[in-house]
Amino acid sequence: MIHITVQNKKIPALGLGTWQLEGVRCEEAVEKALGIGYRHIDTAQIYKNEGEVGAAILRSGLKREDIFLTTKVWINTLGDGAMQKSVYESLKKLRTDYVDMLLIHWPVGVVPFSEQMKGLRQMQADGNAKLIGVSNFTVAQMREVAENIGANVANNQVEYHPYLAQQPVLDYVRAHDMFLTAYAPLAHGRAGEDEKLKEIGKRHGKTPGQVSLRWLVQQDKVAAIPKAGSEKHLRENFEIFDFELEAAEMKEIAALARPDGRIFSPDWAPEWDKAA
Repeated sequence: MIHITVQNKKIPALGLGTWQLEGVRCEEAVEKALGIGYRHIDTAQIYKNEGEVGAAILRSGLKREDIFLTTKVWINTLGDGAMQKSVYESLKKLRTDYVDMLLIHWPVGVVPFSEQMKGLRQMQADGNAKLIGVSNFTVAQMREVAENIGANVANNQVEYHPYLAQQPVLDYVRAHDMFLTAYAPLAHGRAGEDEKLKEIGKRHGKTPGQVSLRWLVQQDKVAAIPKAGSEKHLRENFEIFDFELEAAEMKEIAALARPDGRIFSPDWAPEWDKAA
């Protein structure tokens, strides 16, 4: 496993994303993942599976401190007071006293960022979150919360895969003791069909999806959280630490980025950073 160190904390660079995993399927996937060796699990209030994630962690028999657990606050509970209440409910579902990282899920302006950061900082000060951060924030928004407001944010979780460049975000997090977590790291299956990734994979005896994940975690201050439900895909995604991409291959993969490569952009999304 590759680890990222920010703010004196070690984070496994590969984790399990649980979006769209619900009920028994989610519980079984998390339990299988932990059995395989995953030690980084990502969930969110809006995923409606925090209870299943918590049950799987408890059943795994692993020490809580050996698992890096993230959840995210949804956009309807961002106000001071409402946020704290929602986080306590999340902790109860997750069957833990704390999460390793607590994120704001989307940068919506219905509640001022200063108030949102106040809630995050209280959760951190009270020991309910080891690290705090954001998700889907632009560089300008990260600058607002980290520099103008002074919140000690450690992470920005954003869509990132070979077809979507995120250089402005990468530059910012690397300069501010933060890291980037890549969601949709396989571009919703598109990576598995890519001829360039297949070509590179053949050189290493790996699948195109494994090449895409390796490309991400081999970058400085980048973590990836692919979703998987079956044991086959969980194992495949995990088996990326026994090979290394060459510098030329890293550049070839980065060159796959396109202006229209973004998959997720809901109505409430910000005006995204342009690739530099």
